[in-house]
Amino acid sequence: MSEKNQATENKAPEQGKAARGLPTPAWVVIAVATLVAGVLAGHFLLGGPGTVSLNGRTTLAAGELDSVVATYSEGGATTSVTAREVLEEIQGSSELSANEDGTYDVPSASDILSYVQNKVILADAETRGITATEDEVNDFVTNRMGASSIADVASSYGIDEDAAYKVIADSVVLTKLQDEVVTVELPEYPAAPEEPAEGEEDVATAEYASYVIGLLGDEWDADANDWARTDGTYYATLSGYDISNDAATYAAASAAYSVASSAYQTASTQLNEEWGAYTDGVLSTVSIQLGTIAE
Repeated sequence: MSEKNQATENKAPEQGKAARGLPTPAWVVIAVATLVAGVLAGHFLLGGPGTVSLNGRTTLAAGELDSVVATYSEGGATTSVTAREVLEEIQGSSELSANEDGTYDVPSASDILSYVQNKVILADAETRGITATEDEVNDFVTNRMGASSIADVASSYGIDEDAAYKVIADSVVLTKLQDEVVTVELPEYPAAPEEPAEGEEDVATAEYASYVIGLLGDEWDADANDWARTDGTYYATLSGYDISNDAATYAAASAAYSVASSAYQTASTQLNEEWGAYTDGVLSTVSIQLGTIAE
């Protein structure tokens, strides 16, 4: 039986203690500013028919959780968003935590916008045929999150296993979507070289040589024990250092680390720009109408 489908004993959270929602990884978060900027561009409207007007209230009674707090339209289809749906995503459970007086906090505009933007982007992924298999979800848990199981993730964040599975599955889908729409490949972020012992800063070692050559990749010719080419990312910075298959200094390793870090930052910026252009394009076709809600 899969971890997702294992029977678990779900306990309702104590009143007054909201469960911690599983945070979406930073690399899949679409900035709320993108949607807020859309208000100025005319794509998003505040208030109006079809949404609940809360007149500055900050809480809802249990019977008001299914009130519509926003609607969004795309391609002629309009979808309603209820307070319950947003709160369930925030809290990571269908068993919502109430305040001590039995009321529920009204989701903020930014929470609602985040909910809608994720729905829209995930819907686009679905139209592209992008899905997440159980094996991919489990691989994400162990290799990306460093956890042993869905149950461990759910326990760590105080949410139920089904909610944890859904968030991680969505993250897998968004990762695959990003791979499809972005052309930039993000290199692995380099680990800094280990500092030498005091007084040995200028000692060339095989360890530093291995570190440097590992970063140089195809720019280094191990058979020739020399640079393979001089038009690569590293040559301009490292050509002044004595580097061989067997020896390099900490200074050379530090310089290589600096180049690798800079290359990573450049690629990261380009990736974010391409991803932002994609999300802007998708979200520009969506109209969102919010009720009068508390910030």
